[in-house]
Amino acid sequence: QVQLVESGGGLVQPGGSLRLSCAASGFTFRIYAMRWYRQAPGKERELVAHISNLGAITNYADSVKGRFTISRDNAKNTVYLQMNTLKPEDTAVYYCNSLTVPGYWGRGTQVTVSS
Repeated sequence: QVQLVESGGGLVQPGGSLRLSCAASGFTFRIYAMRWYRQAPGKERELVAHISNLGAITNYADSVKGRFTISRDNAKNTVYLQMNTLKPEDTAVYYCNSLTVPGYWGRGTQVTVSS
C-alpha cells in the first residue's frame, strides 16, 4: 500500500522558515522523481518544486526560486522542502506527489504565514 505522509507545516511569521517532510512507503522510492505542490483557498493546485530520482535535477516555480529548496534522502524514503523568507502568499496546503504511474498524493500539511 502506497503512502505519502507530509509533516512540518504550521504557523510562521513573514520572513520565517519551515521545513516540510514527506515520508514515502509502498513503492521503490529511489527510482521515482518527486514533487511538492500547494493549493491556496480558492485557487488551483500549483507545482512548487520537482526533484529527480537521484536528486541531481531540481526545478522550481518562479514564485519560490531562491527561497525554497527541495531535497531527498533515498535511504530514508523522504523528500523535503526547505522554505525560507516565507511570505503571506505562501500560505497554502502543501502536498507531496510521486511521479509513479499512477501518481500518488499525500493528504497535505497546512502552512500559514501571518503576523
